[in-house]
Amino acid sequence: MGEQVAPESQGVSVELLATVDLGPEIEGMEGRQLRMRMVTIQPGGVFGPIHDHKGRPGTVYVLQGTITDHRDGTTTDYGPGLGWPEDRNTLHWLENRGTVPAVEISVDVVGTA
Repeated sequence: MGEQVAPESQGVSVELLATVDLGPEIEGMEGRQLRMRMVTIQPGGVFGPIHDHKGRPGTVYVLQGTITDHRDGTTTDYGPGLGWPEDRNTLHWLENRGTVPAVEISVDVVGTA
């Protein structure tokens, strides 16, 4: 499959862990929140399709398993204790090529509307 074509999401579960309304915390951040989620990708699972992070910057930290990140025509494997940034230039999709569930903690800033 090509790097710019990814299958739809499958084998992915997302648990919302916490949110903070940023409006009262930081001037100019009305309508935005800081969000933390735990994302589990089952073996053979895909977190797709290809998507960007414009207006939704964040970071990811891998707790378990290995997640393959597809971006810019390359693939990078991230295992436990590693992670990556997701900024306005990020255009990617993820998959679990391993044999155990891959679990990540994802923290990002999102709109509340």
